[in-house]
Amino acid sequence: MKKNISANRRQFIGNLSAGAAILAVTPKSAARSFASAGGLARSTPEAEGINPDGILNFINAIEGSKNELHSLMILRHGKVVAEGWWSPYRREFNHGMYSMSKSFTSTAIGFAVAEKRLTVDDKVISFFPNDLPDTVSDHLKRMTVKHLLTMSDGQKRGSTGTVISSDDWVKNFLKEPLPNEPGSVFGYNSVATYMCSAIVQKLTGQTVLDYLKPRLFQPLGIDGMYWEQCPKGINVGGWGLHIRTEGLAHLGQLYLQKGVWNGKRILPESWINEATSKQIQQPKNKKKPNPDWEQGYGYQFWRCRHGLYRGDGAFGQYTIVLPQHDAVIVMTGESPSMREELELVYKHLLPAFDAKGTNSAPLRKKLKTLAVKLPTGKSNSPVIGKINGRSFELAENPMGIEKISFRFKNDSCRVTLRGAGGKQAVTCGQGGWKYGSAAIPDAPPRIIAGGAPKPGTPAPIAAAGAWKDENTYVMHWRYYETPHHDTVTCQFDGKKVTVSFLRSIIKIRGGKKDPRPRLTGQLS
Repeated sequence: MKKNISANRRQFIGNLSAGAAILAVTPKSAARSFASAGGLARSTPEAEGINPDGILNFINAIEGSKNELHSLMILRHGKVVAEGWWSPYRREFNHGMYSMSKSFTSTAIGFAVAEKRLTVDDKVISFFPNDLPDTVSDHLKRMTVKHLLTMSDGQKRGSTGTVISSDDWVKNFLKEPLPNEPGSVFGYNSVATYMCSAIVQKLTGQTVLDYLKPRLFQPLGIDGMYWEQCPKGINVGGWGLHIRTEGLAHLGQLYLQKGVWNGKRILPESWINEATSKQIQQPKNKKKPNPDWEQGYGYQFWRCRHGLYRGDGAFGQYTIVLPQHDAVIVMTGESPSMREELELVYKHLLPAFDAKGTNSAPLRKKLKTLAVKLPTGKSNSPVIGKINGRSFELAENPMGIEKISFRFKNDSCRVTLRGAGGKQAVTCGQGGWKYGSAAIPDAPPRIIAGGAPKPGTPAPIAAAGAWKDENTYVMHWRYYETPHHDTVTCQFDGKKVTVSFLRSIIKIRGGKKDPRPRLTGQLS
């Protein structure tokens, strides 16, 4: 871990701006208008036969649970009936998708099949004759594109870490042992999706992102997205897509409409049906049943109970399609229990599609005030007078940070770190969020290293802080283009300071200790 932190020693780049999220159910007067971006019509829940109280109850239930939403969009009959972003997350921001990316990669394969560039029965080795191991096993010879799409390539579970451990992921994938006959066993494997991305690039000379732009993104009015790449310049496919919430809504609506958009055929209906149908059965866990992960798997889409299907990503990145209700539900967030989120959808939202309501004013009011929790505490402390504008000399540490200073002014605190990489700063609001960007060592938090931005790449941050007590200043640094954040705690003791970090990933999984070192220092 120290090696990784040391490798991330770079300059923080301050690029600060302020903003506030505007969240709403579209007023009734604008129910039939089209959004300027994306072309999705807006309506109201009651106009489309949905009880708004069900949506309100769902939001309240989510907020009363341990789960955290960053955005929500609900569509019916092709119209957005409710949408909201939990401040500091905003409509115009991209959000990290984790495995929700897989459904976009599958869609790229669908376009390639429609263009007769390949079939799902093509052998994987046929695309990479120069990357094969010295001995090609019978299992590898029989592996097809369909096996990649259905997570039945035959590799053992957990091979992703091995495959991405060096620069050539394709070669590493092809030399991985195959204990299972391809097609015989479901085994979730994110690098199987990476291989789909690699196949598209091999066939077209374009990354999946570039290949999808004229075929999917531009016709649907989606823009601004980006996709992480492997060391060879291939979009990682199984994760790494960053896209706005409305982009997910467009994908879900396209699939709900069987591949038609604005009256034009975008993707063959046969592909939509094939991709979202049960292609393989997941193993069932008799001791700990997980029903919505045991309903069958398509081509990078999960089957759900109640006749639904979905694309999903870790921590609750969801595109849920409800064919029987002519509806789509989209969510992003950072949740410890994706299963609980689905249960709340079934409990509150599904009944709302079969009930009538006449008053969405309470829902509109709620959506206008959505916000994740700010650090709790006071905006002032007697310690400020002793430390304001002064620097602490830090003990040598793997993060390469030599000094830290705090500048309190009005409603903000600017935290500046200096080291061999130069000056690095994050501005925290007090009682609100301040927006900026910074290249923080070993951040943003993530659960998979492959495709991570190069060390020193600044990440957008929304930051806020408060005094937990007169000697403890706590900051939340939310990397709002990802699901995650850091809690940074500064403990002052006379002329001494101790700075500790806690990744939200660790916190929501019940952990209390971050692998990053504590920084200790003295006033200079």
